Amino acid sequence: MEGWSTRELSELAGTSLRAVRHYHEIGLLPEPDRRANGYKQYGIRHLVRILRIKRLTELGFSLSRIATMIDDDDPTDALKSLDSELASTIERLQRARGELADILERSVPADVPTQLAPLPEADGLTKADHSLVVVKSRFLEPYGLDHYGDHLQEMRSDPCAADFDALPAKADLDTRLDLAERMAPHVRKLYGPQPELGPVGYAPPRQRQAMMTALRAALQEFYNPAQNDVMRRIDGIIRRSA
Repeated sequence: MEGWSTRELSELAGTSLRAVRHYHEIGLLPEPDRRANGYKQYGIRHLVRILRIKRLTELGFSLSRIATMIDDDDPTDALKSLDSELASTIERLQRARGELADILERSVPADVPTQLAPLPEADGLTKADHSLVVVKSRFLEPYGLDHYGDHLQEMRSDPCAADFDALPAKADLDTRLDLAERMAPHVRKLYGPQPELGPVGYAPPRQRQAMMTALRAALQEFYNPAQNDVMRRIDGIIRRSA
């Protein structure tokens, strides 16, 4: 039998020239003999090999895994392992679909857990607050997310929240002192004598130091100097009154 060229083989197998060349590069497909003119000459064994590779990739096997099992007469263990991985993937995708349905139904942001919804700016959350919530949600487990979500809604109910949002970066000292005094009682009611630890207290112990570091960076980045000064003064007021 004369055999096939690379293009003819790829057409017979229903794949691309690039795929055939890639299989050669990674060692999945043996190099064929060459004709007298130097062109490759593929045979039926090469076609069968490529068809097996295609079938295994369709089932979900990676090329690296195929390389370890393609010559195995009994791939049962590999099939069971893949089945387990696919089951986990399906479960994860089903959870993701459930969350997407919740996000679409409630028109809430996609970048934070649904336990913290509703969070759109129309409900009073500024872009700075939103960014801070994204950071906090990284460290809070489901229990903590539920409790932090409740506190977040209560925090936004403070009549002084709008004044804090609108505070200019160069607000004078008297304005900052007055706002801190007005906000301190509400913050103390929510978080107790250590307000800066409020959301951190909902994080797993192993995560708290990392969360504190990330929160400090977020406060500096997303809030202006006057707002950061007010938050420090609120902390001081509450500590002195404890």
